[in-house]
Amino acid sequence: MSKLGTLGARLHRGEIGYDFVGKRKIWYGISILITITAILGLTVRGLNMGIEFQGGAVFTTEKSSISVSQAETFAEDASGHDAVVQKLGNGGLRVQIAGIDTDKSDTIKDQLAKDLGVDSEKINADLVGPSWGDQIANKAWEGLAIFMVLVVIYLAIAFEWRMAIAALVALIHDITITVGIYALVGFEVTPGTVIGLLTILGYSLYDTVVVFDSLKEQTKDITKQTRWTYSDVADRSINSTLVRSINTTVVALLPVAGLLFIGGGVLGAGMLNDISLSLFVGLAAGAYSSIFIATPLVADLKEREPQMKALRKRVLAKRAQAAAKGESLEPQAAEASYEDEEPDDVAPAAVVGPRNQPASRARGRGRPSGKRR
Repeated sequence: MSKLGTLGARLHRGEIGYDFVGKRKIWYGISILITITAILGLTVRGLNMGIEFQGGAVFTTEKSSISVSQAETFAEDASGHDAVVQKLGNGGLRVQIAGIDTDKSDTIKDQLAKDLGVDSEKINADLVGPSWGDQIANKAWEGLAIFMVLVVIYLAIAFEWRMAIAALVALIHDITITVGIYALVGFEVTPGTVIGLLTILGYSLYDTVVVFDSLKEQTKDITKQTRWTYSDVADRSINSTLVRSINTTVVALLPVAGLLFIGGGVLGAGMLNDISLSLFVGLAAGAYSSIFIATPLVADLKEREPQMKALRKRVLAKRAQAAAKGESLEPQAAEASYEDEEPDDVAPAAVVGPRNQPASRARGRGRPSGKRR
């Protein structure tokens, strides 16, 4: 078995682990800092909205010897607006000018033809009115809002409202960071960007639900034992799915990185940037939020419940008693010490910690009812 596979198996069994929930304030601080940076980028620079959202025109010419920089200068002089020019595969030019009125398009087209030295009749013009662009923007926001509402309703039914709130916070966290990156780098926002955002929300939600499902299973009847707090089990859930989340994210990021850095950067395929950047940033942010934000936030909310507060007091008191006797009842202690507990205090199989006892001993003791790990 590979080293990564061995690590994943040990994490899943609880033999080793990292205290994600215990260090949650660090992760919260990092997320707040990144989010503030993203909001500042949105406030100071704003989004570079494509013509699909603010209206404008796209002029396509036949093969031309004019360079991209020259064409941009001609287009900006003719329209009085910023222009984006791309060289097409057939040698022609694609000139995109946002924020112009459709009734001025003919004048701009004629001036472009004169400056570029081509026939005006051979320039193809695609026009988008500002009202249509507003409708597209509103539909995009409506789709995003409906998605969020459905996610919250589903998670509240399938799990509980605290997990639904945590997942919603994680999704908003991912969207804010992705949109902020768009503002900072100045990439154009197009319908492809919206598609990319919805796609990364699905990836982020997938990782979050995997951890939540493990947490829901492992916290059944958690108050019937006195060895583990809710935060301990939340940590176990994150660690048991950690390698799976990392593998899924890396595999998803590799082709997206190819689109962004090779397709968009090396080959100059600028039209790929609008969707590839949102996918790349969103997938990374989604993996981060699933591990460092969503589950620790659930643990924070659950630990405020009276029964979880009482459980924490019992667990800490028992650990203090064990420490006074020179014993160990920490979350990473061996499960073999369960033999010292009364039957009512033994955690069910779904809540147990490390399982590193000898196989023969485990068979002798039997296995509590519950799902086999």
